[in-house]
Amino acid sequence: MSHHLWHRPRTADPDGTGHGTHKVSFSDSSKSSKRDSSRPSTNNSRPSSPRLLSPRGDKDRERPRSTQRWSDNRVWQRVNRQSEALWQESPSLLSPNSPQPRPFLIYHDSFLNLLGPSPTLSLLITDPRAPYFHEAGVFHLQSNTLFITSNQIPDTSPDAVTTQNKTIVITKIEFFSPTDFTRDKVRCPERNYMANGGTNYRDGLILCAQGSLREPSGLIYMEAKRPHKTTTLLNNYHGRPFNSPNDVVVHSDGSIWFTDPIYGYEQGFRPKPQLPQHVYRFDPATGDIRVVADGFGRPNGICFAPNEETCYITDTDLIHGDGTKVHSRPATIYAYSIYWTNDQPYLTNKRLFAYADTGAPDGIKCDVYGNVYAGCGDGINVWNSGGMLVGKILIEGGCANFCFGRNGEMWCFGEHKLWRVKMSDETQGALLGV
Repeated sequence: MSHHLWHRPRTADPDGTGHGTHKVSFSDSSKSSKRDSSRPSTNNSRPSSPRLLSPRGDKDRERPRSTQRWSDNRVWQRVNRQSEALWQESPSLLSPNSPQPRPFLIYHDSFLNLLGPSPTLSLLITDPRAPYFHEAGVFHLQSNTLFITSNQIPDTSPDAVTTQNKTIVITKIEFFSPTDFTRDKVRCPERNYMANGGTNYRDGLILCAQGSLREPSGLIYMEAKRPHKTTTLLNNYHGRPFNSPNDVVVHSDGSIWFTDPIYGYEQGFRPKPQLPQHVYRFDPATGDIRVVADGFGRPNGICFAPNEETCYITDTDLIHGDGTKVHSRPATIYAYSIYWTNDQPYLTNKRLFAYADTGAPDGIKCDVYGNVYAGCGDGINVWNSGGMLVGKILIEGGCANFCFGRNGEMWCFGEHKLWRVKMSDETQGALLGV
């Protein structure tokens, strides 16, 4: 049996892929001055970062005394003297005493600032043929294009035997305006085996390839422009195959962090697991791959706080790959502190950040203020950085994943439906900051 290990490109090995059956490669061009300048010296301090405030500033830190009551249409209304005074001082904000927009539930008045004066939820696409809007959600800023991966779709082609006659389709939507767009399938020169989560990377995007009974799972880089050429970045942990990578995020130092649950095995298109359900950090500049977190039921979504001092990871153990649900299992977001030593980051101080009251928190993102958003069984749930639920965006059928766009825009994926949310222009995703 051959071991598929990392090999640094050499003159004698021009393609830089080594000699395994499943080849992997990386490029030294991923090194950058930003990576060097963002790391601290070899001591126990963490990288310094600017102080982040909520949209209202420091006065939002005070916890107001308030009451909550049900309205006739079962929407929470937030009523307290502080929020009403804030609205009187700033008429552009939605009044907490005004009729609530039905999809927006206000649990704390700070959510009003995020929504802005006239938030909207609109349905862009309904496609009953297949669940084309499920995961990934990568907005490519340069081309104004949104990439989305589907849920599993029946596939009768001969190649689909190794995925139990299932496939996953990548959809790209190029926007000319919020309501004027073109939609197309991504046709890659190489197959992306059961692609799932994704994130922006260089001039394109990284996708989590869950693999098949024959093909390895791992991380692939896909160019954003046609013909959407793909390159394998990683497909093993020191010779041992990954389970089925689910979600991925890129740190400012150039490293790639991803989760690896066993959903592929439970759904019949991956072999028996040979690794625990870990969270990994991969440095393409050196080829270093290491485990940074374990102890999960089903690690799923992952993101960083805007100052990169905290890492958030969701555990969707409530729902297993065969569809069974046991409500005594986690549907939880965990927060970790990112601690540096010997010029390397690792995760410490694990704590329970939030528990979803409906369904399980799947995809997870932060905005530029440090608020945490997660796709849950009833839509998008929003917590502040202290773990307080401040609001919800109710979406029919729930929302597994979502993606920030420009100026308060968000796309939410409801399997057969693609939704667009418009909040305040200043409510921007931390990943792109636009």
